[in-house]
Amino acid sequence: MRNKNLLALIILLSTLKVSASDSNVDFNKDWKFVLKDSAHYSYTSYVPGDEWKKVNLPHDWSVGLPYDSISGEGCVAFLQGGIGWYSKSFPTTISANQKCYIVFDGVYNNSEYWINGKKLGYHPSGYAPFYFDVTDYLNPNEDNRMTVRVDHSHYADSRWYTGSGIYRDVKMIVTDRLHIPVWGTFVTTPVVTDKYAKVNNQVTVCNSYSEPRAAVVEVVYKDNKGNIAAFEVFSIKLNAGEEKIIDIVSEIKQPDLWSVDTPVLYTAETRIKNGDEVISENTVRFGIRTFRFDADKGFFLNGKNMKIKGVCLHHDAGMVGAAMIRDVWYRRLKTLKEGGCNAIRLSHNPGAEEFLSLCDEIGLLVQEEFFDEWDYPKDKRLNMKETVEDYPTHGYCEHFQEWAERDLKNVMRRSRNHACIFQWSIGNEIEWTYTGCREATGFFGADSNGNYFWNQPPYSKEKIREMWKIQPKHAYDIGRTAQKLAAWTRQMDTTRVVTANCILPSISFESGYIDALDVAGFSYRRVMYDYAKKNYPDKPIMGTENLGQWHEWKAVIERDFVPGMFIWTGVDYLGESGSRLSKWPQKSIGCGLLDMCGYVKPSYDMMKSLWTDKPFIAIYSQTTDKSSYLHVKDGFTDKKGHEWDRRLWVWDDVNSHWNYQKGDSVIVEIYSNCDEVELFVNGKSMGKKYIDDFEDHIYKWAVQYKPGTITAKGKNKLGNTTTAIRTSGKEHSILLTVDKQSIAANGKDVLHVTAQLTDKKGNPVKTTEQMLKFNIDGEYRLLGIDNGNVKNVSPYQSKDIMTYQGRCMLMLQSTEKSSVLNISAETSELHSNKLTINIK
Repeated sequence: MRNKNLLALIILLSTLKVSASDSNVDFNKDWKFVLKDSAHYSYTSYVPGDEWKKVNLPHDWSVGLPYDSISGEGCVAFLQGGIGWYSKSFPTTISANQKCYIVFDGVYNNSEYWINGKKLGYHPSGYAPFYFDVTDYLNPNEDNRMTVRVDHSHYADSRWYTGSGIYRDVKMIVTDRLHIPVWGTFVTTPVVTDKYAKVNNQVTVCNSYSEPRAAVVEVVYKDNKGNIAAFEVFSIKLNAGEEKIIDIVSEIKQPDLWSVDTPVLYTAETRIKNGDEVISENTVRFGIRTFRFDADKGFFLNGKNMKIKGVCLHHDAGMVGAAMIRDVWYRRLKTLKEGGCNAIRLSHNPGAEEFLSLCDEIGLLVQEEFFDEWDYPKDKRLNMKETVEDYPTHGYCEHFQEWAERDLKNVMRRSRNHACIFQWSIGNEIEWTYTGCREATGFFGADSNGNYFWNQPPYSKEKIREMWKIQPKHAYDIGRTAQKLAAWTRQMDTTRVVTANCILPSISFESGYIDALDVAGFSYRRVMYDYAKKNYPDKPIMGTENLGQWHEWKAVIERDFVPGMFIWTGVDYLGESGSRLSKWPQKSIGCGLLDMCGYVKPSYDMMKSLWTDKPFIAIYSQTTDKSSYLHVKDGFTDKKGHEWDRRLWVWDDVNSHWNYQKGDSVIVEIYSNCDEVELFVNGKSMGKKYIDDFEDHIYKWAVQYKPGTITAKGKNKLGNTTTAIRTSGKEHSILLTVDKQSIAANGKDVLHVTAQLTDKKGNPVKTTEQMLKFNIDGEYRLLGIDNGNVKNVSPYQSKDIMTYQGRCMLMLQSTEKSSVLNISAETSELHSNKLTINIK
């Protein structure tokens, strides 16, 4: 039946009339947790005692442990793992004609599951979602107990901080035995025009009854205002135990397209009905959009050519660790979007369902990455092939042969309805782990004539091909494994491209690895763009891991065939420290555009000046002796011994304040998208300059410091803007600010409280640090406290902290009780304003 208004009304009324459809229960609340191991915990007769504490999910136990420089490993931020148990008692009232599933979005890791003392199963991956059919394990009309054992005793099993425990959402689904199974719908938009969109809904229906069953399958599409946009009705009959996939094609007229600028979402409500009764229901949000990659012209979204302005992100969020808390990530993603970012690479693992939903809503494209290791392991401490094997570093590689296919496909079933997903990445810098890849490139042998990071390959593609042929053969081949993973991906979805992050593309083109990809991603290999275009002109390429520097972006915008890039990284992340990169107490490299509190850093402002058009100016400075620049007669020269086009991850040391010693020689740096900028010190012009005169895209002035106000005025084709910073005096008080004036008593909403030292005039004081204490009254959950400093290893679960750049952040989460929060802060000498926040 096609779209008729009368029938639409009948369908809508019938769905409201009777509903015995799926019950989706939030399974996150009222768990008990203990960080110790005992076989007794799996039995239903065991009653948790005082050693167990109450927790709500998502929960990461590692982030609540103290930093440990002795037993800890820098690759996971010096935070420990261990073995923990979770236990939850819950009622079920399912009838004989119903089924019950429990769905886990992510548990880190090597987890085992029991219900009422009977074992459900085991799951090694810390990132792939999974579920259990628990129907036959339940005690009807009685309380049931679920227990989970999480074994993260291999606590250094990753090159970055992973967290430990049930750190993503869990839900329980109760449905009819004739039902749409978990992740049982897949909505695509294969044809999109200005006038209509063809929508295909691939619906899986399962009959778990012992006899044949007939039913009606109904699909109702609604726009973002709740209006019916299209619908379809089909009759279906299944034999006992049969599962059937049906493709339902619909048409939505005058569609509103999802894009990074207008992230409009539709809803597909798919129902199975027995007469007027809805017996199973699946609701997903989706976006109507098209995208394609062209080997010559780059990337097109909805037919419009655009550059991908992306950042890579690990899954931790500083003081809350790996726990997926929506409000924390919403604030971070909105800040990145305001800086011009339009895409996220989930590195180097699948993300959380809730994270993808945020990207759908905010308008951020997402590359979801499956694996950091394939057949062979990486050295977790040094990011290369593993050379030393020890117990703490045993990782997912050991499970890859048995689990890779089902984990990859579960990730895709869970993720593929999300409008934001536009690329599937099958791997990250895999070449390091396969013998022969390094050797065949010519970069690393005795006759090597160049640095692989900055130089073209020393061998021709023909010689690389010959060198690859003579390399020793091993049990697993990088090209064959890539083909296998790409084939699994395309079995699940052909509407997105398959890519990977290739660190040695010159060999990956010849080993069969890149042959498996639709788009070849390059990791820090912008110098290879032209090489690839010349030698492999028909293969689309792009940057999938890049430095957050002008020279990287310049390489993209100068080449139509390069669609864009992903910066390492969007936000500082825990881990990958304590090895050759840094030493205790550094818990992070500090290469993010935002720090761990989500505060912007100089590199953020630099990229904002490159990625946005509205007139923008950010002022930074440094004394000449500490600056990266030397003022010479004809301008400025880089005195660090490296050129601007070889700058790396961590931004140069610059200050956002205007506090120096009188008479100091200071280099003022301005990051701006203005064509011209004029600088003033206490009202006196230091001259007007033009961006075209600075090849590194950074305005610079050399001035003698005088206390007061430094002002920059600039303009571009969209208008004018002015920015100023002022010299601060002695700290006089503490200014508390919040991102919300009220939050809901739902146990989920988060309040971000910033404490900033200020002088008597209210100017921020960024050059003096104080030990600050928060005073909090009311109902709340303390999520943590931090100052954004990568060397801060004080415990997160505290109410006092030393400021960094004169500030710090407190994060509080609501409980389910209405309350009034009264928040203040103090040091030994200073006091803050008082905040009153309603929780209702």
